[in-house]
Amino acid sequence: MDSKSPVRIEPADGKLGVLLPGLGAVSTTFIAGVEAVKRGLGAPIGSLTQLATVRLGKRSEGRTPLIRDFVPLARLGDLEFGGWDIFEDSAYEAARKAGVLEPGLLEQVREPLEKIRPMEAVFDPDYVRRIKGPNIKEARTKMDKAEMLMEDIRRFQSHTKVARTVMIWCGSTEVFHRPAAVHQSLKAFEAGLANNDPEIAPSQIYAYAALKLGIPYANGAPNLCTDTPALLELARYKNVPVCGKDYKTGQTFMKTLIAPGLKARMLGMSGWFSTNILGNRDGEVLDDPGSFRSKEETKLSVLDQILQADLYPQLYGKLFHSVKINYYPPRGDAKEGWDNIDIFGWLGYPMQIKINFLCRDSILAAPLVLDLVLFLDLAHRAGMRGIQEWLSFYFKAPMHAPNVYPEHDIFIQLMKLKNTLRWMRGEDLITHLGLEYYD
Repeated sequence: MDSKSPVRIEPADGKLGVLLPGLGAVSTTFIAGVEAVKRGLGAPIGSLTQLATVRLGKRSEGRTPLIRDFVPLARLGDLEFGGWDIFEDSAYEAARKAGVLEPGLLEQVREPLEKIRPMEAVFDPDYVRRIKGPNIKEARTKMDKAEMLMEDIRRFQSHTKVARTVMIWCGSTEVFHRPAAVHQSLKAFEAGLANNDPEIAPSQIYAYAALKLGIPYANGAPNLCTDTPALLELARYKNVPVCGKDYKTGQTFMKTLIAPGLKARMLGMSGWFSTNILGNRDGEVLDDPGSFRSKEETKLSVLDQILQADLYPQLYGKLFHSVKINYYPPRGDAKEGWDNIDIFGWLGYPMQIKINFLCRDSILAAPLVLDLVLFLDLAHRAGMRGIQEWLSFYFKAPMHAPNVYPEHDIFIQLMKLKNTLRWMRGEDLITHLGLEYYD
């Protein structure tokens, strides 16, 4: 495609505030990791914004700058962190209890982590049932709680003197529920806040507060949140970008790698059985059937969209797909996933693939949080609003326009992400046609 004029992107001047609902394992691993990278104590492995390149023009041109040199991203040294949690622990104490990072490393970043103390959280035990804590906002209505969150945000912005702010959900998985009447318009949603509508979840109150103040919002959990008409209406009205949902880290990451390859070769699949063991607070919350249902929905949707059984009924029309999560405290944050994949090939002959992925959930999630923070801030400075489908790369259940299906193939997602960056800078989009090399 021909080059276009570059998008006007405001410079990344000043500090960027990063607000995190939930100061648990993922948030503290992310913050501690950024502080460690800033001090040369580790490398930002897993982060596209810090390590990946983007090809520009023809392969023969040899133009492959780092993404962070190609688009104007906020620098790690300009990030300021704040957040909310139902527990009163500082980020250092929370990181130590999460047990993800080695104590020796934590001690080297202890000072900045101890300064981050959680603000009182908006919490509802009807939405997260297996944990409870003392650091909770009390108010008459949900609108009052939203106003309290907005005041927290303004106070954080004033104290840290940030020029811009991004909010990214790193809290627990809420119980599964579907959009209700209160989610169908902004007017109905605001009336629901004032009337304490039980269908409005805490994560939606955080999102409302952020969007109302013009702050980009990313949903890192499978909760029903900005994927509702009411909050999308607010995002468009306030010209704010949003994205989500549910970080694509372990087992689902493997599915989006393997399933596209099997489909590309037109190999059939009769079953995919997945089970996990996981400790930490996330595992405890997911031990509740309601919260697990939210996670299950995002995990199960991946194969349906990648394999497109409606187009290939002979290959995938009878697929049995099962996902289990088992709470196992001794494992802590070191999640283990087992997958058994029953496939078939030429003349219908059966084969199997086995995967045993011993991953570290927060270690895989932390670089995703960093990239989403930096890319959402970039999108906001570029004047982009509403759903940012180019950030689907990071999510199990990517938000998308209602008239199209979500794209789950991770390789297509990466192409979409990099082409969006090329488009921003007025570079030709890469089609991989390649005929020009052989004319």
